[in-house]
Amino acid sequence: MNYSTSSRYGSVAQIFHWLTAILVLAAFILGPGGSELRVYLPARDFERQVHETLGLCVLALTLLRVLWRMMDKQPVPPEMPTWMHLMSKAAHGGLYLLLLAVPASAIVGAWLQGHPLTLLAGLEIAPKLAMSHGLGNTIAEVHGLLGDLILWVAGLHAVAAIYHHVFLRDAVLMSMLPRWILPARK
Repeated sequence: MNYSTSSRYGSVAQIFHWLTAILVLAAFILGPGGSELRVYLPARDFERQVHETLGLCVLALTLLRVLWRMMDKQPVPPEMPTWMHLMSKAAHGGLYLLLLAVPASAIVGAWLQGHPLTLLAGLEIAPKLAMSHGLGNTIAEVHGLLGDLILWVAGLHAVAAIYHHVFLRDAVLMSMLPRWILPARK
């Protein structure tokens, strides 16, 4: 396995990062969204199954990613002002928290509303919580807000990486890009 070095993330960390980004974006785009009546319309079954499958994949991938991060070292961050370093830590911590909270809130909300998780290939996971429809609706609304928030935080994370590359001219962005994307050295 390719572990991270003091200057670059390893291929495993990069795969976790980019696959997570793709899955989160796909889940957001393909999510049925809206009220419970809209989400659980029979005409939206496939959309919901794709969304819920992607969400569970994000949850599982995040748990694996956290385990990997505990085993793998992190590249040494470039010199930057303390406030920038603190913002970076806060953004990363916030993203990890959201990567866990968004799918967890969807699961809890659906189960409290009395709905199973319906995944692709016809797999259903029956509710494991006693029904509390009002609370389930509230948590489902929180899920939608958290889903919006994760895109905003991830977007700011991407803008910060581009800022580091273009204006600060450090290796923050390049440390997470696969080697085949990097420009050839002269």
